[in-house]
Amino acid sequence: MLRRARILSSLGFAVLSLAVFSVQSTSAQGVSSFDKQRGADMLDGVYSDLKSKYYDPTFRGIDMEAKHKAAKERIKNATSNGLIMGIIAQFLVDLGDSHTRFMPPSKANKTTYGWELQFIGDKAYVTSVTPKSDAEAKGLSLGDQVIAIDNTLVTKENFMMMKYFYYTLRPQPGMRLAVIRPGETNEREIIVEAKITPGRKHVDLTGDGIWDLIRRSENEEHRNKHRYMSLGEDVMIWKMPQFDLEETQVDEIMGRAAKHKALIIDMRGNGGGYVKTMNRLVGNLFDREVKIAEWKGRKKFDPQLAKTRGDKIFKGQVIALIDSESASAAEILARVIQLEKRGTVIGDRSSGKVMVSRFYQRQSGIDVIVPYGSSITEADLIMVDGKSLENVGVTPDTLMLPTPADLAAKRDPVLAYAAGLTGAKLDPDAAGKMFPIEWDN
Repeated sequence: MLRRARILSSLGFAVLSLAVFSVQSTSAQGVSSFDKQRGADMLDGVYSDLKSKYYDPTFRGIDMEAKHKAAKERIKNATSNGLIMGIIAQFLVDLGDSHTRFMPPSKANKTTYGWELQFIGDKAYVTSVTPKSDAEAKGLSLGDQVIAIDNTLVTKENFMMMKYFYYTLRPQPGMRLAVIRPGETNEREIIVEAKITPGRKHVDLTGDGIWDLIRRSENEEHRNKHRYMSLGEDVMIWKMPQFDLEETQVDEIMGRAAKHKALIIDMRGNGGGYVKTMNRLVGNLFDREVKIAEWKGRKKFDPQLAKTRGDKIFKGQVIALIDSESASAAEILARVIQLEKRGTVIGDRSSGKVMVSRFYQRQSGIDVIVPYGSSITEADLIMVDGKSLENVGVTPDTLMLPTPADLAAKRDPVLAYAAGLTGAKLDPDAAGKMFPIEWDN
């Protein structure tokens, strides 16, 4: 058995991980008093935005004033800039809020890992490996179960925090993986090196740009474009990677769907996006105005409503596919379909990251400007059944998961099953070839 830290809860991981990871990534360069003061100023800026904007003025019962003071003391004793950034990040992580995060100054280098991990049920599996990457060269394969990364167990509770660390806070030059191959029982160790491309990124962090950045950084290799496929004349499949369309674009796609008797909306891996896109899609599915949710925050919000498109709506059968990576708007749409009895939801339980947030950009310095910021939750969404999806997610009507062997063989039994519900014939092998990954050059 490989040695590793055993983390018992998401809170335990949050408290331990960022500090441990930051120490692991610390270099011997040291840290100056200027760096410490800049870090303290960043912490103050983040706290100021949190105090004035966070949707719950009681901070979920957490004494954030005390945590702010403790974080400032830790910055005084920090031994690296990486640790300082970790301390600031930890300050917001302690809230346990999926949409409240510190976004540190962008890195000069671009880091890509060459493989992707996803939870299927309660286990984490490799779901893609970039061609010609070090991961492929080291033998990492589709369907491999990842037990631990850098000696830390991978759990559903800590997975989001691990992605935040490796992709946003402190990209690493590589990872040590403990994996189990499909059909095997013994763990093996694989050390995978990242691809680091020198250069400076200039990224717009205003408005919704922050979530676009997070999605791109977590999924660099995928082209996030909408794709469609018809099964004969009766079924259209919409591979929907994110809610990023204008209302006219949604109408155009639903116009295509209107030529069919059934629509399968594949939102697996869809991390959410714009409220207006989701509202328009809902308006294309119902012949009446639909109340989607109430927004609960410091100020009074009007209910979130979707207006019908009347006689232009899609009236056929609707099936929505979700998985553990479906988040935010994707989860809300799936739940609306369930609550309004408009269709069937199939797949895995969604991620439970459903809040309304806004990015607040700040900068540090005079001669040399260092941009940073934070995403602050401004409202919780309460569905029409009176419940929030945050940290809960959507439980599909039919739980259906691919096996490690399915992943290795690139089969898609979930899409095949959904097609069968419409009366169409589609075997898992053919379903797995319908929407292949389109790799960046």
